[in-house]
Amino acid sequence: MTLCKTVQAAWWTVVLMAVPAVPQELKLPARWELSPPLISPEVRDADRAVSVKDPTVVFAEGKWHVFMTIRCEGYVPMEYVSFAKWEEAEKAPRHVLRGTSEQKYRCAPQVFYFRPHKKWYLIHQLGVPGRKFMQISFSTTATIGDPKSWTPSQSIFRTDADDTRKEGGLDFWMICDGPKAYLFYTNLKGKMYRMWTTLEEFPFGFRDCQVALQADIFEASHIYRLKGMDKFLALIEANPGGKRLYKAFVADRLDGKWTEMKAHDNLPFASDRNVRPAAGVELWTDNISHGELLRDGCDETLTVDPNNLRLLIQGVLQKNKPRNYGQIPWRLGLLTPAK
Repeated sequence: MTLCKTVQAAWWTVVLMAVPAVPQELKLPARWELSPPLISPEVRDADRAVSVKDPTVVFAEGKWHVFMTIRCEGYVPMEYVSFAKWEEAEKAPRHVLRGTSEQKYRCAPQVFYFRPHKKWYLIHQLGVPGRKFMQISFSTTATIGDPKSWTPSQSIFRTDADDTRKEGGLDFWMICDGPKAYLFYTNLKGKMYRMWTTLEEFPFGFRDCQVALQADIFEASHIYRLKGMDKFLALIEANPGGKRLYKAFVADRLDGKWTEMKAHDNLPFASDRNVRPAAGVELWTDNISHGELLRDGCDETLTVDPNNLRLLIQGVLQKNKPRNYGQIPWRLGLLTPAK
């Protein structure tokens, strides 16, 4: 049985399609259309949340699987939802992925299928009292559709002595190429860091912490392999003037130099300047934040189709953002290239 299938997904449907011709050069969408909000905080008695954010998504076994952060009073866990069509997302059953009673901050997930282990990995950040930095943690399962099957969180660094980071960060992201697995993260100070390990040592052994990029960037650095091209695409959030947007950078290698790439009219990858609501949709966000591309598969290579870029984002109107970040009412929606 094929675990992951190539799909094209506008926000209203899922359509299996043939692979399109691969472009000779990468061309970013000039404009984007914004779907209505597709996933909002669920109204319920327990685990009430003010926001859903930090989405990661794969299509596997005939369904979309979305993992996200939810902001609850006094703790920040992850939540899981699955559905066949995007219009079903809001009403699909939710599952809060709780850690132990001591784990009050367990969030910012990334999900992928690691073929060498035949397991799903859920990478996430974990606040651990007494550790010098935010912990880069993982859980695993053989069954992505069973939210109770995930193993307890475990740090990739067993002790602080194993952790070669000189500076901490957040929004941890892993991607594999050839014999190596790479870890990327940002630190809110304009730096994206990179570490690596071998596939044999994964998910441990990450070392050689280096600054991979220094630029006007903020957080949520998400890196993908471009299908049919010997290139990698990094989408990194920026925060000019307090309004979120996404920039794009390209590199020939994961350990190579990253170069910024602009969209049409010298615009960033996605911002309020090149995103408009789809027909009949009321504008609900002018912040383009913590996005995850819909992938062409679900494995550790994190491959995306450059002819079929779709971005699942968290959003909110700037006028509705309170000063307290934890109280921002983020919701999730899809960006699709405008015709």
